[in-house]
Amino acid sequence: MAQDNQFNFVRDARIPIINLQDAPGEHQAWDRPKRAIYLWAIFELLFIHNPWQISSSLRVRILRLFGAEIGEGVIFRPRTRVKFPWKLHIGDRSWIGEGVWFHNQDHVFIGNDVVISQETFLTTGSHAHRRDMALVTRPIHISPGVWITARCIVLGGASIGQSALVMPMSVVKGDVDANTVVAGEDAHFVATRFDLS
Repeated sequence: MAQDNQFNFVRDARIPIINLQDAPGEHQAWDRPKRAIYLWAIFELLFIHNPWQISSSLRVRILRLFGAEIGEGVIFRPRTRVKFPWKLHIGDRSWIGEGVWFHNQDHVFIGNDVVISQETFLTTGSHAHRRDMALVTRPIHISPGVWITARCIVLGGASIGQSALVMPMSVVKGDVDANTVVAGEDAHFVATRFDLS
């Protein structure tokens, strides 16, 4: 055991520490010129993340202007965030609730008639935590008819089946079967959503 100078932490020399100064940065996900990224940041702040009750159709038009694929009749509420609009794909008649955050360093595919409720966080990125903390991304797929309720977390690689319902504050890490209700930090099965008998 050794004493670390900063803040008097005791450090175990047997356990590695990744020097974050040498870690590959978030720019790994930048697939547009720097000026496009910065211009989007300004538009996101003014029109998408803005808490004012400006027109949903204006938000959708601006997202499309920056490359998002958004179907007809989509409702996009205030205080939302979109990391890269050109990696966002939303089908017809879907509802995006207030405060939803698409941290989409990879693509997010959302089918028709999907509801993503307030304060839900969808993130496609993580880090190579045993190697060099390099960015690792995987897409998210959300099938038609899904309802992801308030304050959920959907992680990269998740695939949510048709008309599934994700209960509040759940964490979705992998596959969710169609027509199921799931809950909790492991998105475990709770019930069937629709009776098909």
